Amino acid sequence: MGPGLEIEGLQKSFGERHVLRGLTLSADRGEVLAVLGPNGAGKTTLMSVIAGLLRPDGGSVQVLGTDVAGGAKALRGRLGLAGQEIAVYPVHTVEENLRFFGSLGGLRGRELTESVDGLIDALELTGQRGQRAAELSGGQQRRLHAGCALVHRPEVVLLDEPTAGADPQTRLRLLEVVQRQAARGTLVVYTTHYLAEVEELRARVVVLAGGRIVADGTVDGLIAENTRSELALRFDGEPPEIIWPGARVLADTVFLPTARPAVDIVKALEAVAGHRERLQGVEIARADLERAYFNILAGEASHDTSPVTAPA
Repeated sequence: MGPGLEIEGLQKSFGERHVLRGLTLSADRGEVLAVLGPNGAGKTTLMSVIAGLLRPDGGSVQVLGTDVAGGAKALRGRLGLAGQEIAVYPVHTVEENLRFFGSLGGLRGRELTESVDGLIDALELTGQRGQRAAELSGGQQRRLHAGCALVHRPEVVLLDEPTAGADPQTRLRLLEVVQRQAARGTLVVYTTHYLAEVEELRARVVVLAGGRIVADGTVDGLIAENTRSELALRFDGEPPEIIWPGARVLADTVFLPTARPAVDIVKALEAVAGHRERLQGVEIARADLERAYFNILAGEASHDTSPVTAPA
């Protein structure tokens, strides 16, 4: 559908702290781009630069072909942002908040009404339509907050941890709305610490660490490249030696790589032979994005002296 975001050599520092170090990245409209990374990796700074809230120290950022450093007015109705902190008008109703932000984005008349009605329905806020934002539950406020970034029908939307602290219903509704937005051609840039969401969205994934991009690919591709399923056999006492390609031992557990868990579990039980009476449990540790993510960070940390911490 054409480029929605083009970043070249992006740099941003705060004093002596270098937050973004020469990022180069592009993403197309109709794509969900999940930006992952530990706390302090530069995710929120990146979102703020893309939104035009922070000026870069070097490099360039173009949104829909417009340089954000000097084209904020041109992007006003084409870009949407929902930051980490909920930002709605507490004394105004759900409908009033949505209508206000929709009009700021340039919608008028029937188009504005249709967009407001559609989001209220999609976000399951119909019963709260006339309720003041201050009276909503936390999850309902989180949905309204995201809705205010989407109501003017932007071509690029930035969602910075939109489901942080959200209940399962809120998370489900927001993911459905994100998928719907991408399907109609919106570029959605999405940060989260909930990696299961990224798998559900089938997003393209970019991993930041130390202000740099350390991985970029599809969910399936990153899983295949950075992790594998394993059988975990836990023993009472020291595990026996098991002849198995790639086997590793950690404390009382033997981990056996497998591409066919259902078949290999039978082989594994045969391999332990006379030690079965000491076998305490067998588990299948399936490859997923979370394991791939931590392996990526661990691999990066082994090549970098700067600390990498796990997300909170």
